[in-house]
Amino acid sequence: MSVKDEIIKEKLPRHVAIIMDGNGRWAKSKGSERLFGHKRGVNAVRQVTEAAVELGIEYLTLYAFSTENWNRPKLEIDGLMLLLMTSLESELKTFINNDVRLRVIGNDKLPKEVQKRLKSVEEKTAHCKRLTLVLALSYSSRWEITNCVREVAQKVSEGKLNVADINENIVSENMATAFMPDPELLIRTSGEQRISNFLLWQIAYTELYFTQTLWPDFGKEDFYKALVDYQGRERRFGKTSEQINN
Repeated sequence: MSVKDEIIKEKLPRHVAIIMDGNGRWAKSKGSERLFGHKRGVNAVRQVTEAAVELGIEYLTLYAFSTENWNRPKLEIDGLMLLLMTSLESELKTFINNDVRLRVIGNDKLPKEVQKRLKSVEEKTAHCKRLTLVLALSYSSRWEITNCVREVAQKVSEGKLNVADINENIVSENMATAFMPDPELLIRTSGEQRISNFLLWQIAYTELYFTQTLWPDFGKEDFYKALVDYQGRERRFGKTSEQINN
């Protein structure tokens, strides 16, 4: 019996975020270069995206490349950018056939050709409604929050917003993620137990799930296990168990 059979459809999260970690270590364990692990990681992306579509999850956000990742060797970065472009081209038809919309969050430090390809896929899938697949590319939460502060400050300076009216909703509305709900579940692979500058504002009440599985080995069954674990938790949002049960 598949773990999928244990999932309660009525208790599925609307939004799942994933820190895809372990590609390099997976490749090293195979005696290969790090880029080989990234290439194998594309299959894990496909597996999880298919599972999310099948289950009816609305948003899936994948931490694909952080602002800190620009400090990696140039050869690896160039290989990643090329892999990103070729993967987008090969998966476009699958996105459309499965009603998957692609959106990207992050700064504009990506190479112009990569930005062009990403924008093209975003436009070609803009009509899709079944799942929104969000790629966090050249992204960091500190960048996002800093950018949000600038935008709010600009609105105040232009007289479009009063300082007294700034609240949590205003902050959320000026985040790169304003188009989607906060994630209910955050998964991190490879055994590391840290957030690594990812969606810090948005995960205030997100359930965290850490697994030893390296990203290239993460498949549908692993995704189902994370969802079953999530559904077994009590989400109180500051209330007591008695209040929730009543």
